[in-house]
Amino acid sequence: MAGTEAKSESVGTVVVAGAANLAIAIAKLIAGLLSGSAAMLSEAAHSVADTTTEVLLYMALRRGARPADTRHPFGYGKESYVWAFLAALFTFVVGAGFAITHGVTTILVHEHTGHYLASYVVLAVSFAIESVSLARAVRQVRNESRRWRATPRRYLRLTADTTVKAVFLEDSAALIGLLLAAVGLTLSHLTGEEIYDGVASILIGVLLLVVAGILARSNISLLVGRAVSDRVHRQIEHELAGLPAVDRIDTLMTMFLGPEDILVAAKVDFQNDATGADIEAAADEAERRLTDRFPEIGYVFLDPTRSRRGSDGHRARTTQDEDERAVDQEPGGVP
Repeated sequence: MAGTEAKSESVGTVVVAGAANLAIAIAKLIAGLLSGSAAMLSEAAHSVADTTTEVLLYMALRRGARPADTRHPFGYGKESYVWAFLAALFTFVVGAGFAITHGVTTILVHEHTGHYLASYVVLAVSFAIESVSLARAVRQVRNESRRWRATPRRYLRLTADTTVKAVFLEDSAALIGLLLAAVGLTLSHLTGEEIYDGVASILIGVLLLVVAGILARSNISLLVGRAVSDRVHRQIEHELAGLPAVDRIDTLMTMFLGPEDILVAAKVDFQNDATGADIEAAADEAERRLTDRFPEIGYVFLDPTRSRRGSDGHRARTTQDEDERAVDQEPGGVP
């Protein structure tokens, strides 16, 4: 139920952001053509890129939510990361590419037509609309971070829901871009020097590059097969180790199959006197415990096995690699 509510809220966040960006893109384009401002035209390209991104993110949510079938027994959750990656790529190529190129051109050859008032009005209205869209994204981030008992910053850094991360980062970048455009436009207006407008356009492009890079990295990590964070990994291991008839957990592996779908697989060393019925009961109890604590866990596989022994004769304990504890420092996991 929690996953369904989160997915519905993500769809609403994406739709609101997309509608806002489309209206803003049209207004910025008109103002940019009237004023000839490179920063305004770059902001128009920025909003066009954001609008296209929201469409792709909507596709990610819809396509990734399809139920499992015989050809895709684990569902289509990872397809959402494909569409989200394409969204990041579009922002990188179209939004950033146009802004930087047009900024350089403006510094070299472009001149304003002198109609600044329209640009100032559009910037102010755009800032207000983007603030509303960002406020919705912030509300969702706070709700989800409370559900995971994490800080909003930590949730954003580690969440596997790249759609809400994309909307939050893009709306934040949009507000910063509007401020850069306003500063560049005002300085050019006051001084008559086009270099300020051109520099503002280039900075907007660099900002888009940073956002696209962050989102692309998150989605690539999840497409490859991202594990849950180390904190959640330890909690899952603790639940499994506490099962009746379980001696120890030799290997525990997890992977995101989608934003709200986690696979858990473990090699479990059961007690020597455990019967087949004990092992079956432990497997049922494992699934119940884990899904009660983490509703996002969709699959639990336990492999009864003997513990491997290390070079010192003691049983080797192979769980999440120590190096993987750096997962808390990378995007794309569960808080």
